[in-house]
Amino acid sequence: MKARVKWVEDALMLGESGSGHVVVMDGPEEHGGRNLGVRPMEMLLLGMGGCTEFDVIHILKKSRQNVHFCEVEIKAERAKSEPKVFTRIHVHFRVGGKALTEKAVARAVSLSAEKYCSASIMLGEMAEITHDFELVELD
Repeated sequence: MKARVKWVEDALMLGESGSGHVVVMDGPEEHGGRNLGVRPMEMLLLGMGGCTEFDVIHILKKSRQNVHFCEVEIKAERAKSEPKVFTRIHVHFRVGGKALTEKAVARAVSLSAEKYCSASIMLGEMAEITHDFELVELD
């Protein structure tokens, strides 16, 4: 896996993934940015959210659950002093479908957190990560 980040100007950067996709990153105005893109530390949380959501959906589909949507909300706290690493991360899943079982969703969340989501497991070496979920029954 490869990635490249190119500085454009001020605090503006373009990140290019090995698969050829580009994302804009920028800093806040107080650090010379213009707020034109996500912050690099936000990018870490987005990556973790995408990784774990992918796992949960895949596991639910594989276990023949009728899942229609999944949303992940992540709240993180950072250390007060440098390096301002993540110290706590809470991941809340909102999963909707027909006749989803709480047991299946709990299993999918647990498997992602403990076995499959590389991003969560890696960030978990530094931060305390907690998870919860809610089910939304669709007609």
